[in-house]
Amino acid sequence: MSDMRIAIAGLGTIGRTLARRLADGLPGLSLACVAARDEEKARGWLDEEGIEVPIVALAEFPAHADLAVECAPAALLEQICRPMLSASKQVMVLSCGALLPRPELLALARDNGGRIIVPTGGLLGLDAVAAAAEGTIHSVRMTTRKPPNGLAGAPHLVNNAISLAGLNEAKLVFSGTARDAAAGFPANVNVVAALALAGIGPDRTMIDIWADPAVTRNCHVIEVDADSARFTLAIENVPSENPKTGRIVALSIIATLRKLAAPLRVGT
Repeated sequence: MSDMRIAIAGLGTIGRTLARRLADGLPGLSLACVAARDEEKARGWLDEEGIEVPIVALAEFPAHADLAVECAPAALLEQICRPMLSASKQVMVLSCGALLPRPELLALARDNGGRIIVPTGGLLGLDAVAAAAEGTIHSVRMTTRKPPNGLAGAPHLVNNAISLAGLNEAKLVFSGTARDAAAGFPANVNVVAALALAGIGPDRTMIDIWADPAVTRNCHVIEVDADSARFTLAIENVPSENPKTGRIVALSIIATLRKLAAPLRVGT
């Protein structure tokens, strides 16, 4: 079998980590191309790393790749997804909060035989939540605690004039549905969108978001009550170079890609 050809949209912290790993070699996978906002900077980095792949426009991804990994701002989601899904190909979406107001992308995938893949990312327990959703889930609640700089600039904070400057104790900055959280914190809590998509949807999945100067990691706790199980899961993610994103996110992408190409698949 030929390798699955991978395109990377965006060469930020996550995109660079993925590009290095693909260039070093992952069984059944090959790096086909990349797209970047600053092509000159991207070419300089690729040359420094010794990675020889073309830099192409997002619209050209289908001609080069079987699967595109979105490592870009949520605002570019449609530009990444539409060409690939229309060509019956696959897109791995990290900015999954941006999927919630765009059901037409799911319809596009369904109608053209494409597929949208959401990796576990910085969360855990999505297998258990998806399994529980085959029965009846009564409630899902998530509590997120992040260092203040991991939430800085979020639209919800800006629009509501919520300042985190000089914070010396934990502050609850949001409590509500996953849908509203994804809109108010598009770069910060994609994890709750993934949780909602795996379980009972964005309008019944609830989240509290805390800015906490006492934590140095991105901390998430999920509590699920279902007819099949009741469980609580917690994870503390080490931030990457981008404080909004944990190091484990890039590793989750790699693990998901391995699963797509592997002869053994563990987990639902």
